[in-house]
Amino acid sequence: MNSMYSKEVMDLFKCPKNLGEMKNPDAVGEVGNPQCGDIMRIYLRINKDNNKIEDIKFQTMGCIAAISTSSMVTELAKGKTLEQAKKITNKDVAESLKGLPPIKMHCSNLAADALKKPIESYENKKEVK
Repeated sequence: MNSMYSKEVMDLFKCPKNLGEMKNPDAVGEVGNPQCGDIMRIYLRINKDNNKIEDIKFQTMGCIAAISTSSMVTELAKGKTLEQAKKITNKDVAESLKGLPPIKMHCSNLAADALKKPIESYENKKEVK
């Protein structure tokens, strides 16, 4: 039944890493895709001294690919600086999952965008202070 998905996609769908809400995050970002109805929210806890992502969580309402790409993007970003995390692309997400079906590639775009949202929000808040 799930032959269109790689083992990596299915593993992260069945046992997503970093799933859940974060209490008192430093930043939250949310993106949605009106075509498929997927919604991703990413929470960040950032070390103020070195600008590294200390903790990251996600909540996603969506399909197998949406949940797997959300989980993968959090794994790719954890421990990285904000600058490094901003460079994570949809291609990085898809390749880390050993590919996605073409019809589901928009999910990896959504995950990469979802990661950029809280980073932008955090950086904009810092500039204001």
